[in-house]
Amino acid sequence: MSLLSDYVKKEQLLKQLEEELKRMEGDQRLKAEIEFKEKLEALMAEYGKTTRDVIELLNPKADSAPAAGQTGSTVGRRKRKLKIYKNPKTGDVVETRGGNHKTLKAWKDEHGSDTVESWVVRTED
Repeated sequence: MSLLSDYVKKEQLLKQLEEELKRMEGDQRLKAEIEFKEKLEALMAEYGKTTRDVIELLNPKADSAPAAGQTGSTVGRRKRKLKIYKNPKTGDVVETRGGNHKTLKAWKDEHGSDTVESWVVRTED
């Protein structure tokens, strides 16, 4: 594609976007939203509040949402409770946050899941 034809296409696109902007500027819903945003920002400035303060005030549960920039598979997932098992026959102790512990699996295979669950000494956060 030549530089001139690229220029002409971009110029046409710019004209289309300008027309869309003019149509949107005449929309009463947009005007109402802009007015609301301006008044809200003025109110926040008057009371020295940030966007985060307002969100926390209106939706306290939003605080548990993942913060911006967090990534990974643990985002939004709370940490599992630590379970401490004690085998009454051998006195062995197993501390785990999940069911994939090698010794715990062996105990469950040998004694049954319900029996091993009865061996929980305590749970911690």
